Amino acid sequence: MTTESRLRTLVALAATGSVRGAASRLTVTESAVSASIGALARELGVPLVEPVGRGLRLTASGTVYARYARRVLGLLDEGAAAAAAELDPERSRLRLAAVTTAGEHLLPALLADFRRQHPAIALALEVAPSAQVWDLIGAHEVDLVIAGAPPSGAEASVVATKPNELIVVAAPSIAEAFDWANTPWLLREQGSATRTRAESYLKAQHAAPPRLVLGSNGAVVAGAVAELGCTLVSRDAVAGELADGRLVQLPVPGTPMRRPWHAVVGSHSGAATRLFVGHLRSSGWRAPGSSQVAASPVPGTNGGTPRRARFRVNDKV
Repeated sequence: MTTESRLRTLVALAATGSVRGAASRLTVTESAVSASIGALARELGVPLVEPVGRGLRLTASGTVYARYARRVLGLLDEGAAAAAAELDPERSRLRLAAVTTAGEHLLPALLADFRRQHPAIALALEVAPSAQVWDLIGAHEVDLVIAGAPPSGAEASVVATKPNELIVVAAPSIAEAFDWANTPWLLREQGSATRTRAESYLKAQHAAPPRLVLGSNGAVVAGAVAELGCTLVSRDAVAGELADGRLVQLPVPGTPMRRPWHAVVGSHSGAATRLFVGHLRSSGWRAPGSSQVAASPVPGTNGGTPRRARFRVNDKV
């Protein structure tokens, strides 16, 4: 019989890439990991691992089954938390994920206020690039995501939005000498939605300036302040730098781009999630469907409307 522990062993092996890594994550012996995977493979009747060098790696069948196992475990954890939350929402848990800009600049104050109102709720926040946060909610490993619009086909419901603008900024000395061909552009890491938009924007402007990848939102903003170049960034991320003059906004075509923040839940919304959504709305976030300006298209696309993502807009949590 397939057991939860065997599924967790397979998921740990998929995540770490080695028996030793899985054993370390689960705090068991390597032989226990091998035995668990072997028992699961015999039950399924398909090989889940194959030898490589002195170790093991997942087969194609093992990789596919591990994805299902991860979602099953996510649902089990989500269900247990939801049952406890319905009994006493004030002593439940809330698992959040956010893209870097939101995690660094939007959520700290929101979470501080929420904790003051609900001190017994256990909070967890994971900050990651856009692709990773959508993967987390798809696997039922977080309850709510703060990011841009969900990708096409995401099993997610938008429960609140907040205006957000992307602008091009630079230190005053860089802005004064700005040149499309020679002024360096500072880019985020791969997987960042802001980086994707910056690259699309430069392509639309038929510009090929020098590019410098700095790997995080904080590093990009610090690099711009240090006069390394200009960058496309959320206004929320540079409010302080704009206010004190360390950065200025460049009046380049097609900006600011309107890219609202979205609060998004998965297929189930527990009591703690509902409390947090209520907190967002009382803090100035809007219920979905309320009047607001739509996201602007990428400049250079002849005013075309971007393809609509297939996600649900939900006024109830």
